[in-house]
Amino acid sequence: MSAKRPAAVVVLAAGEGTRMKSATPKVLHTLCGRSLVGHVLSAARELGPEHLVVVVGHAREQVTAHLQSIDPAARTAVQHEQNGTGHAVRTGLEQLAGDGVHLDGTVVVVCGDTPLLTGETLQHLASVHENDKNAVTVLSAEMPDATGYGRIVRTPDGAVREIVEHKDASEEQRAIREINSGVFAFDAKLLIEALGKVRTDNSQGEEYLTDVLGIVREAGHRVGAAVAADHREIAGINNRVQLAQARRMLNDRLLHEAMLAGVTVVDPATTWVDVTVTFAPDTVVHPGTELMGATSLAEGAEVGPHSRLTDTVVGAGAEVAFSVTQGARIGAGASVGPYAYLRPGTELGQKAKAGTYVEMKNASVGEGTKVPHLSYVGDATIGEYTNIGAASVFVNYDGETKHHTTVGSHCRTGSDNMFVAPVTVGDGAYTAAGSVITKDVPPGSLAVARGQQRNIEGWVARKRPGSAAAKAASATRDGVEPSGEH
Repeated sequence: MSAKRPAAVVVLAAGEGTRMKSATPKVLHTLCGRSLVGHVLSAARELGPEHLVVVVGHAREQVTAHLQSIDPAARTAVQHEQNGTGHAVRTGLEQLAGDGVHLDGTVVVVCGDTPLLTGETLQHLASVHENDKNAVTVLSAEMPDATGYGRIVRTPDGAVREIVEHKDASEEQRAIREINSGVFAFDAKLLIEALGKVRTDNSQGEEYLTDVLGIVREAGHRVGAAVAADHREIAGINNRVQLAQARRMLNDRLLHEAMLAGVTVVDPATTWVDVTVTFAPDTVVHPGTELMGATSLAEGAEVGPHSRLTDTVVGAGAEVAFSVTQGARIGAGASVGPYAYLRPGTELGQKAKAGTYVEMKNASVGEGTKVPHLSYVGDATIGEYTNIGAASVFVNYDGETKHHTTVGSHCRTGSDNMFVAPVTVGDGAYTAAGSVITKDVPPGSLAVARGQQRNIEGWVARKRPGSAAAKAASATRDGVEPSGEH
């Protein structure tokens, strides 16, 4: 049974995160294409809360700017001094009250550094809270090793009696494997009332959110717990080791979902994807491949091995091998690589090819057109079924301004061509190998733009007498096989 829409979600994101040893605020560190706090907001939004407020503190300008970019509807509340989790929640609720929000219903509190938490688990927490008619519901988890965690101590009827920190727990309590995650659902009115009674007479001199549990119990209200299906979801990130571990777990989760949906991932251990990547069935991902940003693979596409695709659309049946792409669109049946680099603005038509050591940028390449080898195509439009010769360069930059080159359909351009933009090569035209094309080429023409070859007989003998080259030439003239000596 699903719960009603929560009145509010409060996200705690004010901490400094000193153990990250970074100039970047902890909640802005990323994994799988989102910041830590971005993952939490995504999960929280699945609850459909009436209001969402993020409590910020350390580096609040950076964090607030990031929140505006990923979730402009989220409110922020500034905790100027980090005086404990209770104080942080009170700061968030006071911000809502100051904005004229009157809370009535459930308030969910989550930590901004728990990127593995899912909307499904938060929905489970809210449902248990509502169905059991609790004043407070703790999201708990069964840990294989609960060392260091606060233990959930229950009453015989299953309610939560207290949360006992590891250092204060008895031997019997330390045997308990159910632990506190730091994520809670509260009755809004009781939470606001209890926060006004939280004291600071503890070793840290802070307002602890967990003290609310004892306050509402003493007032005769029920405190319960909802157990998360997977204890790994509640893991908080405090250092780079934990960040890497969370990235591995989330990546495994994403690949697991993809494979169940019909994607072949040849080696999940060496394949990395962002949460924003989408796949169609029957795509194949080879080892050593990274799929990032808004990358999308259509049915039958095959990518890798050892490729990195960012914000790239790959058409049905297209292949990308040993290549890097960014902001590119690859048509159905097209071929990329090996060792190609497609930069932003590249569009390959159906069955087009960007081959070995080819780089493209701001280039539109028509259906069936091939750029097979060792070439740079920048700021260009190429028509259909054209072949660009090896070692060609589209010379697009004059030192101040980029210029455009247009090559028509069914053209055959020679190897080692320079197309000095702005220039147009008409449909069906040919260009000779070694040409520097500086003028427009009419349709159906042959352009030859290179110096006339001149052979100077006897130059080696005169200028390099006694050299290996001179001896080889002399032996050839005399009909003697060269010795091969150097």
